[in-house]
Amino acid sequence: MGRYIVDFVCLGLHLVLEVDGDSHGEDGAETRDEARTAWLRSQGFRVLRFWNYDVLTNIDGVVETIFNDLNRDAVPA
Repeated sequence: MGRYIVDFVCLGLHLVLEVDGDSHGEDGAETRDEARTAWLRSQGFRVLRFWNYDVLTNIDGVVETIFNDLNRDAVPA
């Protein structure tokens, strides 16, 4: 997407999921990640970031976070 390779994209939902490994904790990584996220959002995408560890050890929590984020603007019936 643009100059970036994202981990997962759902074009229909305008959703990008990023799964961050250890390299995202290195010097300068936070600044690069913020710039990447800002660009993706400027293109109309919702961006959710998760640590590898959370995906591997708490997939239910990750799925719940995604579900809640996608439904946060939903109006109750």
